[in-house]
Amino acid sequence: MQNLTLTWQSAGGTAVALYGGAYVSARVRKPALSALLREAGTLLALFALWQLVGHLSVMSADHALDRASWIHRTELAIGLPDEASWQAAITPYPVLVRLANYYYASMHFGVMLLVLLWVFLRHRERYAWVRNTVVITTAVCLLVQFIPVAPPRMLPQNGFVDVAAEYGQSVYGGAVGGVVVADQLSAMPSVHVAWCVLAAVAVIRVARSPFRWLMVLHPVLTVAVVVVTANHFWADGIVAVAILCFAYAVLALTARRRGRSSVETEDRPRSGSDARTSRTEKVT
Repeated sequence: MQNLTLTWQSAGGTAVALYGGAYVSARVRKPALSALLREAGTLLALFALWQLVGHLSVMSADHALDRASWIHRTELAIGLPDEASWQAAITPYPVLVRLANYYYASMHFGVMLLVLLWVFLRHRERYAWVRNTVVITTAVCLLVQFIPVAPPRMLPQNGFVDVAAEYGQSVYGGAVGGVVVADQLSAMPSVHVAWCVLAAVAVIRVARSPFRWLMVLHPVLTVAVVVVTANHFWADGIVAVAILCFAYAVLALTARRRGRSSVETEDRPRSGSDARTSRTEKVT
């Protein structure tokens, strides 16, 4: 199956082209088009970095499977549902398996792109908040992903099955000479989960239509899909949501400080000619 989420090379090349288009548009005095192209380039650049991190690590990949096994054991120990049992419940239904594989491959990037485009075009005043949330969340996820962690599908001894590979729908390269390629070892945290929750929150916060609540279905389906396809553990999603909450906290704190700084500036006594002008106005 073709990787519908783009490789880091194609995403990076497209980002460069979009930045070039933004520069040209600015030179010919098309600010709206320039801004749109620049923001699209930023998103693709972030996506390219996410893909690239899968090829890099600050630690050896030798223990990535051990870390995944530890996560699974810990989840079971604290009473979380076994992901392998969830997967086993849908494997008898090939149509559901194929749909889950397609959803995993296509909706992650596609939905986020559409949400950002919609906010940019229809609610420009809220765009910076959504864009900055994407940047902070993705950046922190990338830092964590430098520590290699294997996805559940690489643990057949724990009852997991790589259903995407079985159905010829895998978006990842297979093992070469018995060695797993590095871009498959960035399961913790799940950027799929972080982005789907972010997209849902953005739509619910920005939109006014009662139908906006239907967007909740996207994170529900995404979490179910990443589990039943054995691409992520529950823990991968939990950590991703925690990182997203951290991003919201950072933005809220920054906005509060900016507001406080603005108030302090307005209340600061004026000096020199401004003060004399003020006194003159009062006398008049």
